Amino acid sequence: MSGSARLAICAVVATLGATCALLPLVDRTTWIVQAALLLSVQAAVGALARRIPLAAPVTVAAQVLAAVLMLTLVFAGGQAVGGVLPGPAVFREFAQLLQEGADDVGRYAIPAPATPAIRLLLVGGVLLVGLAVDALAVTYRTAAPAGLPLLALYSVGAGLSHGGGDWLWFLAAASGYLLLLLAEGRDRLSRWGRVFGGGTRADSAGVLAAGGPALAPVRTGRRIGALALGIALLAPAVLPSISGGLLGPRGEGEGAGDDGGTISAVNPLVSLQNSLNQPENREVMRYRTSAESAQDMYLRIVALDRFDGASWRASERRVTDVPEPLPTPTGLMPGVRTDPVNTSVSAASGYGQDYLPLPYPAERVRIGGQWRYEPEGRTLVGDHGQTTRGMRYQVESLMVQPTAAQLAAAPAPPAPLLREYTQVPPSLPKSVETTARKVTAGAANAYQQAVRLQDWFSTSGGFRYDTQVQSGSGTGAIERFLEDKRGFCVHFSFSMAAMARTLGIPARVAVGFTPGTPQADGTVSVGSKDAHSWPELYFEGTGWTRFEPTPSRGSQPEYSVAPSPATTDPGVPLPLPGRSHAPTASPSTGGGCPPQLKKADGCPGTPVQADSGSSGGGPSATTVALAAGALAALVLPVLPVLWRSRIRARRLGGTGEPAQRTLAAWRELIDSAWDHGILPEESHTPRQAAARMVTAGRLEGPPAQAAERLATAVEQVLYAPQPGPSGDPAADAGTAVAGLGAAAGRWVRLRARLAPRSAARLLWAAHRRRSQAAVRLRSGRAAAAARRVARAAQALRPRGRRA
Repeated sequence: MSGSARLAICAVVATLGATCALLPLVDRTTWIVQAALLLSVQAAVGALARRIPLAAPVTVAAQVLAAVLMLTLVFAGGQAVGGVLPGPAVFREFAQLLQEGADDVGRYAIPAPATPAIRLLLVGGVLLVGLAVDALAVTYRTAAPAGLPLLALYSVGAGLSHGGGDWLWFLAAASGYLLLLLAEGRDRLSRWGRVFGGGTRADSAGVLAAGGPALAPVRTGRRIGALALGIALLAPAVLPSISGGLLGPRGEGEGAGDDGGTISAVNPLVSLQNSLNQPENREVMRYRTSAESAQDMYLRIVALDRFDGASWRASERRVTDVPEPLPTPTGLMPGVRTDPVNTSVSAASGYGQDYLPLPYPAERVRIGGQWRYEPEGRTLVGDHGQTTRGMRYQVESLMVQPTAAQLAAAPAPPAPLLREYTQVPPSLPKSVETTARKVTAGAANAYQQAVRLQDWFSTSGGFRYDTQVQSGSGTGAIERFLEDKRGFCVHFSFSMAAMARTLGIPARVAVGFTPGTPQADGTVSVGSKDAHSWPELYFEGTGWTRFEPTPSRGSQPEYSVAPSPATTDPGVPLPLPGRSHAPTASPSTGGGCPPQLKKADGCPGTPVQADSGSSGGGPSATTVALAAGALAALVLPVLPVLWRSRIRARRLGGTGEPAQRTLAAWRELIDSAWDHGILPEESHTPRQAAARMVTAGRLEGPPAQAAERLATAVEQVLYAPQPGPSGDPAADAGTAVAGLGAAAGRWVRLRARLAPRSAARLLWAAHRRRSQAAVRLRSGRAAAAARRVARAAQALRPRGRRA
């Protein structure tokens, strides 16, 4: 074998050795076989060009052309001329794939799915590095500089992967490079002709015999290479160094699970600042919730629990199948008030996230596709490329509402949790802990410390919200932020969580979205500018508890609002919301009257007559209250039934214009389907909604035809310039509703009649009226205040003197 051919083979081996470092980045390794085949063809083209021989630049150009043809055949054959020759459409396809690949790299966790875009990045990168190595080591005969592209290829994989086989990939890359150097050294020696070696097996002329031992320079080179490789492998394991190096042990919380696999997330905050700085607030999802107020409906994506002093990241965690229902949240005790909330979420088609945004803590998630559950962070992560793009799902969650007293009286957390979530690296500047203790000086417990930290960041510390500030890096990033006092949610959440850990409070950082903007149709729209991060602190009895240190963003929970100065001791337990203090048996000696006693007409100095105005022996107030309660208990359950009967009669009564009758009949069909368990979808067209009713409601024959006729009539009313005759929409609606009832089970029919789900529109209407009344009230107060200010200004205006 010639020296040039041997060099070309060693260049291919060295490139593939460095490529092995990329294997942990992708969940399937078949791509490396494809890369090896294409790399071998590219090297063969170079060897053929050198054998002709062609000039060095022409040889490199021939290899580039071969690489482009092969990539076209593999990744853009449908756009190529004749399936092989690249044209403008091929390069547009390459540009599109490269853009998608860049997006996938920032979105997917490691190991990422082997999408076509990611495969193009990997295979194309390997061919590019292989071309550089072949050109330097073989075409231009300088193998030593070829180590630079090999090092770049290895560094990409070693820098992103966290696998336990890092030493194996280093050994493969280093061995390939040493093999390339040895091949080049042998080729250089062969150019000197025959080499004399004293003391070796030689013929009478002293020339080295064929098949004899290796030449002395070759043996020396091999020994030097083996010694250098051994030192490179063993020295880092012996010498003290900063953790997290190539051969360093993996930290706690990063171990692979033994059932269900693991997840290893890239930093999900990579694009958060870009989202906040976008000129357009693109809608990423829309949801409808049963919560009375959406101000606390934070949609949580992932929890970052690893703090290395410079940044927060998510640990590698064991994942399992999604349980039904989800386990009880860690640390949540029965004594804390929790309100169940149902939320229906619809993600935009342009929003692709491998973590599922959920209210925290979720109890049950109904979603299609391939999803896995991570118990520690209570998150759902997509499996095999599954993302949120266009997904629709329902979540049953809890609105946890602890009191200040419960948080103040929380016992110490469990020792393992305390140890894991209060870790701070030695590299964290001491000024961070010093500042934390200064801000929280005088606090009686961890709850008061957390509230003081939150208030210092959000109000009293002089911080300013600014999304244009650089995110910063390194162990001094938090220290610089505390000095400059300018940043956005990442700075505030990172810093508060780090400071809480220095005080011994378990803390982590949550990433997700603020509640969004309510819409006129009762839904809530969440945009890209609602991207947010916030700290979660752990209190035994409540679990992971949200705080909001970022000024002008989100809303501070009621339990985290600092007590008023008039409170004697913030640590004293406060009464639960909505409960009144029981009046004392003895009258108060003070001149004031508590509002609870005023309501009961029991203030001191105003004796209550036992039978005031009831000399005729009428019923007492207690009897009247009991009677009213019994009447309400009988009437309230019947109200939804009466309301639905009245609405149904009005909609199908046949009054009004034809278009109005058609739309009323369609609304009745939609609500009746809802009563039978088929939830309405606002995004569906009438025809899609009818098809969904036919499928989900198992309609056949006349009921299915009636639903389809009614949907066609609705589309004509909504979109046709001159709607044609629509038949009898009330009759069609009645036929379809009767079909829904006949196809449903007995329990579904009974529930649809006695507890109709569409009665929720009553609550929505009441909420809208209340919101409108509040807006009118605020507007009236603002106008009255403006009139008072105008009158005061008029009164203070100096009057002119008479001449």
